[in-house]
Amino acid sequence: MVRRTPLWEELVRRVVLVTILSLLAGAPVAAPAAAAATGLDGAQRQQVVDQLSTALRERYVYPDVGAKAADAITASLKGGAYDKLDDPGQFAARLTDDISAIAHDKHLRVNALGAPPPGPPPPPPPRSEVGVVRADRLAGGVGYIEVIGFPPMAQFKPVIDKAMSALDGSKALIIDDRRNTGGDPASVAYLVSFLVPQGAHINDIVSRTPKTTDFTRLAFIAKPTPVNFVGHPIYVLTSKTTFSGGEEFAYDVQNLKAATLIGEVTGGGANPQGGVPLGPSLMASIPFGRAENPVTKTNWEGKGVKPEVEVAASEALKVALTRLGQPALADIGAASQGQVFAPRSTPMPGSEAAVRRLIGWLVSNAPDYDAMSPQLAQATRQQLPQLHDGLAQLGAVQSVTFIQVGPQGGDQYDVTFTGGVRRVAVVLGPDGKIMGAGIGPPPGAPRS
Repeated sequence: MVRRTPLWEELVRRVVLVTILSLLAGAPVAAPAAAAATGLDGAQRQQVVDQLSTALRERYVYPDVGAKAADAITASLKGGAYDKLDDPGQFAARLTDDISAIAHDKHLRVNALGAPPPGPPPPPPPRSEVGVVRADRLAGGVGYIEVIGFPPMAQFKPVIDKAMSALDGSKALIIDDRRNTGGDPASVAYLVSFLVPQGAHINDIVSRTPKTTDFTRLAFIAKPTPVNFVGHPIYVLTSKTTFSGGEEFAYDVQNLKAATLIGEVTGGGANPQGGVPLGPSLMASIPFGRAENPVTKTNWEGKGVKPEVEVAASEALKVALTRLGQPALADIGAASQGQVFAPRSTPMPGSEAAVRRLIGWLVSNAPDYDAMSPQLAQATRQQLPQLHDGLAQLGAVQSVTFIQVGPQGGDQYDVTFTGGVRRVAVVLGPDGKIMGAGIGPPPGAPRS
């Protein structure tokens, strides 16, 4: 059964459940700064498989697929396939492989808390303000903007309004989506709103009600924006690393015929997910919903979004400019005739004090949940043992230094302890509450 709801709080609750994990990385799920992961014994592996099986049965967007994946890992555990996997990272990778072999869902995974993700580390994201890297005026009245993520609307809207308004009067628009790894569907829809008529039906998210086979449908409709580019030539640049909400943006504007896509086929992940703790050392990313486009009645899961003009991502800007009759330049620095938006380079008032308060709460094992958003408070309660252990062993705070505004809207600080350094991000609401937070090693730093 699918029922419609005008509310999106439940969707946001599930997406933001891993807020404290994801602010630093800009990825669907990242690991917090917990203590070094310890070995797993047989009882702990049993607990992890039991909890993951329950989550798959009760939460996964496709109930029959979730049940099959749960049966598979339960059988593997019983058959001894996991007996030698005492390392949390290796166990997480094996569980991810086993459930992915059945679900084929790029948002479905298991992560080891405090351990680096498998494979080579991705390049650090460019400096941005809540996902907006820059906006420029190019030759011939062409506007350009790069967006690498979609933080929650409360943070995203004022910044994207400022950046897009700075491009008002452009004869054509290029939106660089090549490094966009996704985020809040409401923010995706808001960026689309700049390119389509107000009231246009952009996308739906169909979400499973936990522990049932019922679903809710949330429709995203184009909202009023301070400027609008309907009827202008618009090009959206894509790459194979464009993922999740970045793909949704490309898919939405393509099917609404609001823009032409230039670049590479995107990554192929369409199902929004929420975090589920699996004992003290692992966290599962469980997709609870699926995108459903009102035009195609489907989405891009597993196949990605195919551009109208397929070229190497590195050539996409050059091709877009050529189509607009402008000099064929592949680098935005060379093409720009004037940058009209740059990310904020100073911290929000009160964010350093919020970082110090947050660390104090976690070290003392006594967070002030009333000073957090409900979503962050819930995530903190679930992850408090790991967060406390990871910070308490570092000793006293020596200094707190502002670094940058992160891609998910957090003011990022390097906090130097007696025993190491951690990168800490916070997002403050208008009431001064901490809306989101992230803790992890600085990029490239060893895990002390």
